[in-house]
Amino acid sequence: MADDGLGDALDEATQPAVRTAFQTALPAWFDEARRPMPWREPGPDGRRDPYRVWVSEVMLQQTRVETATPYFRRFTERFPTVRDLAEAGQDEVLKLWEGLGYYSRARNLHRAAQQVVAEHGGVVPSDAEAFRALPGVGPYTAAAVLSLAFDAPLAVLDGNVIRVLTRVFAVDADARSSRTRRRLQELADVLLDSERPGRWNESVMELGATVCTPRSPACPRCPLNGVCQATALGDPEAFPVVSKRAPVPHHTIAVGLVIDGASRVLIQRRPDDAMLGGLWEFPGGKVEEGETPGEACARELREELAIEVEVGAPIARVDHAYSHFRITMHAFRCRLVAGEPLSDAGEPVEWVSIDALDDYAFPRANRRVIEALIDEARAPRLL
Repeated sequence: MADDGLGDALDEATQPAVRTAFQTALPAWFDEARRPMPWREPGPDGRRDPYRVWVSEVMLQQTRVETATPYFRRFTERFPTVRDLAEAGQDEVLKLWEGLGYYSRARNLHRAAQQVVAEHGGVVPSDAEAFRALPGVGPYTAAAVLSLAFDAPLAVLDGNVIRVLTRVFAVDADARSSRTRRRLQELADVLLDSERPGRWNESVMELGATVCTPRSPACPRCPLNGVCQATALGDPEAFPVVSKRAPVPHHTIAVGLVIDGASRVLIQRRPDDAMLGGLWEFPGGKVEEGETPGEACARELREELAIEVEVGAPIARVDHAYSHFRITMHAFRCRLVAGEPLSDAGEPVEWVSIDALDDYAFPRANRRVIEALIDEARAPRLL
């Protein structure tokens, strides 16, 4: 291949054997091997509901099918139409999303539903320009939803598709680079079956998810086996080629569980434009150099909420990984000494009984602290 690994791929994609494999053998395999999924079920008119397709595609970004499925069922049972979602409060939307992560997806979907109701009469637009104008809708989401729901001739490019294409054409360029992804998109556009684009997109994604997997791909079962250059080379796992990631940063976090005389705990809501925006949390922040976690807890509560606390015994230590960094969270029982809690960011703060914490949407690390707090509250006391 040419020096970027894609110089000949576009020409190769037009060869009869390659086109037959991608546009005949692959969709035929999919018709037999496709997994049952609730968002694939057609409506009374025999077509898929664009809203359900949209919700599923947003959930499936950075989430496995097995994980997303129960969330999808609960979400669409509570919000069966785009209008139902638009009329809901953000707290309820985030609570139903709790545990899926990447909460900006939920906030954007909620805002987009409100825009669909306000500007499109509650009907998901089939026009690509109108759909792309909705909050949170990028090239992948637009191609997936519009092709699956409206048969728009748009090819998707996600991690599964990238893996299939780089193996079939033995692409040795860095798959993380924007230049390579642009060229792979061109390749997908050429290979797309414009007569049934939704079926074709699902075929490639399903192949990458179930057969052309990152490790131990099932090459003998693959409908593209006969044209796959990586298989011919004898090392499919060598593709895609990816550059090394930078070391993952680690942060030490200290949070305070300020509990009043009525056994209520103090929580605050994160700003919408912050990471994990709109979720509730225990107040706290990063431990600075030279501080102990307990000292950091007292300082953070003073800076964030203008209160003085006496930091008591630790309740939990939680290790958690996000997409680009890791944390160790230290949670301390605290007693309010002075001040009235007031968020420096202007966000709501509330005193909540321990039993009512489950009514609020929390990040996963905070949820594990809640579990430890509940376990402590239920532990038998020695007389």
